[in-house]
Amino acid sequence: MLAERGIDVSYETIRRWILKFSPAIVANVRFRRVRPSGTCHLDEIFVRIGGKQTYLWRAIDNEGEVLEVLAQSRRNKRAALKFTRKLLKKAEIHSR
Repeated sequence: MLAERGIDVSYETIRRWILKFSPAIVANVRFRRVRPSGTCHLDEIFVRIGGKQTYLWRAIDNEGEVLEVLAQSRRNKRAALKFTRKLLKKAEIHSR
């Protein structure tokens, strides 16, 4: 858009703008987003990344919105607790 208006801006300037303004834009988008319902579904998929088997965990709300994603090489109680803590921490931030 800037080039159409005859304004010449370097890539470095745009990168600096992104670093400066993107946190405010993200916060604004998250604030305006519809709050996820209290129910979510957990998904677990086995994928190969770099030739190694990896477990991809996803939490999805009722409307199909992905709440959290975690890829790990382990599939045990510790991995499940880490994913749950991460999901609850994110939900706590949204509830404020």
